[in-house]
Amino acid sequence: MRSLRADVVVIGSGMGGATTALALARRGVDVLVLERGRRLPREPENWSPHAVFAERRYKPAERWLDGAGGVFQPGVHYVVGGNTKVYGASLPRFREHDFGAIEHHEGTSPAWPFGYADLEPYYGEAERIYRVHGTAGDDPTGPPRSTPFPFPAVPHEPYIADLAARLRAQGVRPASNAMGIDLRPGGRCIRSPTCDGFPCPLGAKSDAETCAIDPALATGHARLETGVRARRLVTDAGGRRVVRVLAEHESGPVEVTGGRFVLAAGAVNSAALLLASADEKHPDGLANRSGQVGRNFMMHNNAHIVAVDVDRRNDVTFQKTLSVNDWYRDGGDGYPLGAMQLIGKVQGVMMKTAAPRGVPRRLLGAVAGRSVEWLVMAEDLPSPDSRVIVDSAGRITTARVARGAGTHRRLLRRAKRLLRAAGYDAILTQWFDISMNSHQCGTVVAGADPATSVLDPWCRAHEVENLWVVDGGFFPSSAAMNPALTIAAQALRAVAESDLAR
Repeated sequence: MRSLRADVVVIGSGMGGATTALALARRGVDVLVLERGRRLPREPENWSPHAVFAERRYKPAERWLDGAGGVFQPGVHYVVGGNTKVYGASLPRFREHDFGAIEHHEGTSPAWPFGYADLEPYYGEAERIYRVHGTAGDDPTGPPRSTPFPFPAVPHEPYIADLAARLRAQGVRPASNAMGIDLRPGGRCIRSPTCDGFPCPLGAKSDAETCAIDPALATGHARLETGVRARRLVTDAGGRRVVRVLAEHESGPVEVTGGRFVLAAGAVNSAALLLASADEKHPDGLANRSGQVGRNFMMHNNAHIVAVDVDRRNDVTFQKTLSVNDWYRDGGDGYPLGAMQLIGKVQGVMMKTAAPRGVPRRLLGAVAGRSVEWLVMAEDLPSPDSRVIVDSAGRITTARVARGAGTHRRLLRRAKRLLRAAGYDAILTQWFDISMNSHQCGTVVAGADPATSVLDPWCRAHEVENLWVVDGGFFPSSAAMNPALTIAAQALRAVAESDLAR
């Protein structure tokens, strides 16, 4: 058996694991990052819609169950940098009120065990690490800031600038997206049309590999082991400390020992690993005395909409620069609705995966040439019946009860009315299903009470004194914003304020 050791062992190299590793390495802590995948190659296929969307070139062959007997291929990426290698690089802060209890049409979004003010300085640090471009005060719902954005907002191309004017004429206040791309003076970004949903062969996307893993390695205090899949966390005789990780590599079994352990495999896989680590002291799964490990799985209520103007061609290259958040906190009746956010420009071959069978690609290309595409996102409320389950064979089930679906339908109707009033002739909808499980969160919830939560407010397990979980799993609620920057900010906070870096 191959043996590895470090002062801190980090499992997973996505946003949470990579940012944690960077923060520790900058403090001189000996860090070992374990990643089950490899580095994603920089190759021409990175920018091929056919390779990325039709062939699913960078997605694993893994299959999960949906809780109703269905089998699906999950929307996860097992590579260095995790899902950030293909994310849209939208990096907003959560709003102040997102950290408190919020009444929705379908229930209550619970309060977090810390507030926006506790996270605010770390948001600023995360924005610097991930090269975030934006404009302070542009968004009517934006939270207060102690520091400006590191870089100015990505300029709108003429088509999007005209769209923003049309939307303002309907009484809303569109705002620039906070984007993590390398558009600095002399930066590597060329504003490619194949960015959102694609890997970047130029290293110009602010993904976790480019902005955190590689800088961590450059300090000399961090190491990266790829192709190593953690299978089980083993505790000492008292069950209070993790002493080793049992893992596997294509060359054989691997044992990893350390002083402190950070689990950052993503909300589903982190919960699955804790459940698979059940032992005599933790019969229901590691750190699961509360019964909350795997519970409260959330992934936002999402849909893509395609708004078509038959009289106007969309010649935009980099489309993802605009949001509409006017109804984020109040849709007019005192209840929140959510957000509208432009996505990267969709091409005909990308529509093929969602279009009805038999629709000619040429027709899809014509639609794409006259359309603009949005993500319409509403909060997914936590439910104990939305959960991650692992069977004896290690197969993962993500059973989901979508709470907030009614709010999402209200938001979708509002968005369609807005776009029709702005001059669009037809609007097509692609609903997200369980396989499109980006923004996953909530499965190892943080809280002050060990009876109702898995982690403390700094993401350390209540029951296991040297174990932290730093990914979207700690979220008590999903809000209705992209989660990546909040994960990074909390990683920085955990390193700075807990004894993870001791």
